Amino acid sequence: METDNQKSKTSRSPWFWVPSLYYAEGIPYVVAMTVSVIMYKRLGISNTDIALYTSWLYLPWVIKPLWSPVVEIFGTKRRWIYLMQLVTGAAFACVALTIPAPDFFRYSLALLWLVAFNSATHDIAADGFYILGLDTHQQAWFVGIRSTFYRLSMLTGQGLLVMLAGFIESNTGLDSHKLNVSAIPYPQAETIQNIVPGLEKMYCGSESSGPLKICFSTDKTLQIPIKPCTKEEIAVILEKARDRNGTRERKNEAHKKDGPSYWDSKIKRPMEEFISKHFGKGKAEAKKETGNYGVVLIGLNGKPKEGENIVVNFGQKTGDKSIKVIEGTRKEFTSENWDKPLMSVIQLDSQLKTAASAEFVAVSGNIRLSWSIVFIIIAIAFGLFSAYHFFILPFPETDKPSGHDLHGRLVSELFKPFVSFFQKNGVISALFFLLFYRLGESQLLKLASPFMLDSREMEGLNITTGQVGLAYGTVGILMLTIGGIAGGILAARHGLKKWIWWMALSINVPNLLYVYMSVCLPDNFAVITACVALEQLGYGFGFAAYMLFMVYFVEDSEYKTAHYAIMTGFMALGMMIPGMWSGWLQSLIGYPNFFIWVCLCIIPCLIAVSLVKIDPEFGKKK
Repeated sequence: METDNQKSKTSRSPWFWVPSLYYAEGIPYVVAMTVSVIMYKRLGISNTDIALYTSWLYLPWVIKPLWSPVVEIFGTKRRWIYLMQLVTGAAFACVALTIPAPDFFRYSLALLWLVAFNSATHDIAADGFYILGLDTHQQAWFVGIRSTFYRLSMLTGQGLLVMLAGFIESNTGLDSHKLNVSAIPYPQAETIQNIVPGLEKMYCGSESSGPLKICFSTDKTLQIPIKPCTKEEIAVILEKARDRNGTRERKNEAHKKDGPSYWDSKIKRPMEEFISKHFGKGKAEAKKETGNYGVVLIGLNGKPKEGENIVVNFGQKTGDKSIKVIEGTRKEFTSENWDKPLMSVIQLDSQLKTAASAEFVAVSGNIRLSWSIVFIIIAIAFGLFSAYHFFILPFPETDKPSGHDLHGRLVSELFKPFVSFFQKNGVISALFFLLFYRLGESQLLKLASPFMLDSREMEGLNITTGQVGLAYGTVGILMLTIGGIAGGILAARHGLKKWIWWMALSINVPNLLYVYMSVCLPDNFAVITACVALEQLGYGFGFAAYMLFMVYFVEDSEYKTAHYAIMTGFMALGMMIPGMWSGWLQSLIGYPNFFIWVCLCIIPCLIAVSLVKIDPEFGKKK
């Protein structure tokens, strides 16, 4: 099918295929690395699991150099491109189908790993086809075009698609329901008691009948006396709430039979205890009293439709931070459990002495439906990409499979470049730079979105999915692009060596803004957006040094393309490994201490910069 019209299609204008090719290249990456994090957070997966399992999705890009010769040997790059796009679209469609399933996390992760593998393979074929399909002048001219459309794909995935999910979520849910919580000095509130409310008292706003509504077991205001409460009493009510909500921690059955593994008993648990003791909340207070509490049940006034999934999130919107929810912030209501309300326990800070108040809100949405629709849209788009590129990609005469002498080709194209790479001068310091230059950012990337989505009780900013898409995925990506352009311009004017220290500082110092946000928890969305924008501006500026260093290191290589691919593999490894432990670490020490740790990661970054040797003239215009 590809032979009849080859001669008439070898000179097709690059404008017909370069923008669309690199736009399609970027979307799977941003979906696997960033959008999946936001989706899993909204679907109730813990930060520990999100960071660990989504970091594994980097693996195909880490080992990409190992199978790049396979793309070279078997089939044309043109065929690899549209086939990978077709399979990627099918994988996205399957993700959409698994999201409503009970074991969605396991199945969707497996499918996203397939997406990542296909995407990495597509990257190999697309970059190779770019070289074969364009002459040297066109390659130089279109390098900015391909970068622009790759950035646009990130803007689409991290921004527009997330905002679309948020829009669908907010328009498929029920009306929000507010609750005012007041802390009343005890002498004025002697008659108020901590009674767990019954099911017979549920208030749904103006009327309880009619359309489906969110209901509270108290009407408009919950008053909590400011008086001490025993920790034993709090423990009892928390145990009851966790039993009712189904959030009680269940031990693994294997541990009950055989006891904990050597890893758990000798390594993991002692490490967690040490970190929690010295860097987390530390030991429990010696005194036996703590802040008083109140309880509210949150449910629905009727039965959802069969198959309908309504997620209700409950948390503080505004008010005194001394009043917080310590249990019962989220529940998925279905036709089977709609008559079992969520039991939320609200506690006062033990140091609170004067009257205070806060406004809490319960919001809902069909989160699974919103993300299913988003992935269906992506799947359709990739089906169209595959069909479009099948017809529109040119047929370069040099795009031919090199399947002859298979064994010899594999040895020459895989083994020799690897050996020569590790024989280069300065390779150890270069690898240290690749692995540690972005140590802080690699951990921040995995927790930035969960931090923004988490409730204020969980030390998060409690903004909506759509707001995350706007602040982090739209404004943030634009500032990231501007920072990268500025870094490239300055390096081209004065050389990389002059600017690399400033770039290293810019990729780390703005992380202090996340420390500020985690401590102060601003509720002004403009302030949050400004902090995210400045951090991404610094990241873009600093990341320019990273990319330029990779170009510099392979400049005198015999196997430039292979060596650059090896470096991109180590680049992905530098993001993968720190990202895997970031969620676990944050769960132990909390967001404020976690972001302080991220800032301290500037130390290995600066050490890495001090070790690499760069020609002062590299980057300057000659």
